[in-house]
Amino acid sequence: MPRRRQPTARQARLGAELQKLREAAGLTGREAAAGLGTDAGRLSQIESGVAGVSEDTVRRLAANLACADGELVGALVAMATDRTDGWWEEYRSLLPTPFLDLSELEHHATHYRDVSFLHVPGLLQTENYARGILGHRVPELPDGELDLRVRHRMARRVILEGDRPTPYEAVIHEAALRIRVGDRLAAREQLTRIVEFSEAGHIIVRVIPFDLDDFSGADSAMVYVGGAIPQLDTVVRDGPHGTTFIDAEAQLGRFRTLFHRMEAASLGPARSRDFIHQLAKEL
Repeated sequence: MPRRRQPTARQARLGAELQKLREAAGLTGREAAAGLGTDAGRLSQIESGVAGVSEDTVRRLAANLACADGELVGALVAMATDRTDGWWEEYRSLLPTPFLDLSELEHHATHYRDVSFLHVPGLLQTENYARGILGHRVPELPDGELDLRVRHRMARRVILEGDRPTPYEAVIHEAALRIRVGDRLAAREQLTRIVEFSEAGHIIVRVIPFDLDDFSGADSAMVYVGGAIPQLDTVVRDGPHGTTFIDAEAQLGRFRTLFHRMEAASLGPARSRDFIHQLAKEL
């Protein structure tokens, strides 16, 4: 298989998981490569995601590394053989790579969880709201790129509105609902849109109100994307220097716990819907 110039996050994740299997087996790259009849340099390229890998190679490698987890091996084979040419490819070389990596991750998600404190989660944003958020960037984006980013964000909603929608749950703090990104009309439009989304059977929206006692979880914002098996879940966090994809098992466990805490602290779906509806009426 030809060498890739820049592997996607999904391709890099496959390589990282294969490396974890090798390290768990206590083998060096040279030893594992010898079992495949190749050299350590080639195996290093596979583990870094720079080189693709076939189904046969994944299965042989797993057998050589004494991996008896058939579910994991099957999921890794699916990643290795996936040839999806997704809708996000039209934005390649036009938008930053993390935008495309997130879209690919969402495409393969088995479930999706959002926790947000300052802004409405991206998948629930209206076009006006998204334009306000993305347009606040410093330095400002050229009009053409701003339009691209807004269009890309709206296209991401296919996982909620498509033929096979992804189960989705959002926990949103009241602050994010009250902060006006745009004018009063745009704020009402955004809140109404969230209510409409929450009426879909596969979408759950919960609210953490201001008057909740003993709340100290405002650093728990996250996007939690379910993989084919829990071991392949991913947490996505935005920071001052870009987007981070987190997949270490200890960290995944930590964020699962944090999500369940935020879920427990929030209002139920019906009360949350009424809460948001009332905020919209007050505008």
